[in-house]
Amino acid sequence: MDVIKVKLKAEGGVTPPAYATAGASGMDLRASEAAVIKAGKRGIVGTGLYIELPEGYEAQVRPRSGLAFKHGVTVLNAPGTIDSDYRGEIRVILINLGEEDFAIEPGDRIAQMVFAPVTKAELETADELGETARAEGGFGSTGKR
Repeated sequence: MDVIKVKLKAEGGVTPPAYATAGASGMDLRASEAAVIKAGKRGIVGTGLYIELPEGYEAQVRPRSGLAFKHGVTVLNAPGTIDSDYRGEIRVILINLGEEDFAIEPGDRIAQMVFAPVTKAELETADELGETARAEGGFGSTGKR
């Protein structure tokens, strides 16, 4: 992957995202502002981060497992997609599925960002599609085990 340019909001002491460990797949995204996500509600939290992705890549915004398990706070549109031509601030849509309000302070880790290549497809309309054993079976059609 090419180098990714980042721009940080001047105010608020915003730091670039980073991998927490050598084996981490995602970089931690930190809040650049204080917020409270009330129990059962959703909100948007800024990161103060702007990126320039190379064409052919996306950034996926994903939940942090610790926030989900300990507080019931997760990324609402997970994974959120940041397209290569987007230049605005990365903001994270969080939902609080917990029973208590969740306070966020600047610098708190609120999500993670994973970079991935994008495959573009060309669609072709057809009158018929190939047969499979599953056919039109939908949710739960493959059984429990």
